[in-house]
Amino acid sequence: MQSKIVWKGGMAFTGTADGRYLIPLDASESVGGRDLGFRPLQLFAIGLVGCTGMDVISILKKKRQDVTDFEVGAKIEQSEEHPKVFTKIILTYKVTGKDIDQDAVERAVELSETRYCPAQAMLEKSAEITHEIIIQEAE
Repeated sequence: MQSKIVWKGGMAFTGTADGRYLIPLDASESVGGRDLGFRPLQLFAIGLVGCTGMDVISILKKKRQDVTDFEVGAKIEQSEEHPKVFTKIILTYKVTGKDIDQDAVERAVELSETRYCPAQAMLEKSAEITHEIIIQEAE
């Protein structure tokens, strides 16, 4: 994988990985930016929920779970001092579907945490990561 950023003036950049898909990056106005894009650490957070979310939905499909809606959120705490690394992450998995098997969801999350998600494996070196699972019956 290769990634790069191109400066667009002020604190704004355009980022890309492997030459595909452009992502705007910027800083808040309080530090000289114009608030026109993601902060770099926000992309870490999106990468984490995207990584584990793709794992979990893939596993649930293989387990023939009838998922109609799915989302993963992260509540993240950072250290007060620089560098302001992530120190605590709570992942919330919300699964909606018909007759969803709680054990299947728990196993999918466990496999993502312990085997498949490289983003989680990297971030758990600096942050305590826990999770909660919410299952809702589809109407």
